[in-house]
Amino acid sequence: MTYSALNQYKQNTVYTATPEELTLMLYDGCIKFMNIAKYNIENKNIQKSHEALLRAQDIIMELRSTLDPSYQISNNLMSLYDFMRQRLIDANINKDIKPIEEVLELMTDLRDTWKEAMKQVKKQVYGGRRV
Repeated sequence: MTYSALNQYKQNTVYTATPEELTLMLYDGCIKFMNIAKYNIENKNIQKSHEALLRAQDIIMELRSTLDPSYQISNNLMSLYDFMRQRLIDANINKDIKPIEEVLELMTDLRDTWKEAMKQVKKQVYGGRRV
C-alpha cells in the first residue's frame, strides 16, 4: 500500500466514523503520542519528545472541548483533562517520564472504559447482532 493510499484510508476512516468512534480515536492517538514522547525522552531526543507531548496536549484539549458542561460527569472530566494536560506540560518542561506514565495510566483507563461503554450500547441497540 502506498503512502498516499494509506493516508486516503485514514482520512476515510475519520470521515465515516461515528462521534463515539472519533472519541476512541482521540484516546488512542493521545496514548500513542505519549508513548512516543516517553520513548524519545528516554533516548534523549528532546525535539521529538516535545512535538509528541504537544500533540498529546492538543488531543486532550480536543477531548475537553467536546464535553457538555450541563452534565456533572463532564465537569469531572474537564478537571481530569486539565490535570492531565498540566502533567504533560510538566513532563515537557522537565523532560521527565514519570508524569507521562501517570497520565498514560489515566488515559488508558478512560479509553478502556469508553470502549466498554461503546460495546454495551451496541449490545443494547443491536441486541447482539454483529455490526
